[in-house]
Amino acid sequence: VQVVESGGGLVQPGGSLRLSCVASGSLFKINAMGWYRQVPGKERELVAQITIEGVTRYADSVQGRFTISRTGDKITTYLQMNNLEPGDTAVYYCNGKGRAWWCAPLGTWGQGTQVTVSS
Repeated sequence: VQVVESGGGLVQPGGSLRLSCVASGSLFKINAMGWYRQVPGKERELVAQITIEGVTRYADSVQGRFTISRTGDKITTYLQMNNLEPGDTAVYYCNGKGRAWWCAPLGTWGQGTQVTVSS
């Protein structure tokens, strides 16, 4: 599975962004899509996922502020980010994964999209 992320940018605290992820390849192997983020010096962390059944789950740090969704054909996955905080600054990636939150990502990592929250 290959992915291309887009939609990042510079936003002030309290602002919003919507990230997009277009997936291609062996999508039938994927039971969920996840959005991850990484800051320099830290491990990549999963912040949101949506299963093929449409069940969503979020990390505590973004619960209530981020919303993950996807198109009906399951090719494009979105991450709506509201009330952004400086701590959300990171490179955001998407990837296919298993249903369980702890499942490792399955596909090839894309280049990611930079989100910077700063006044």
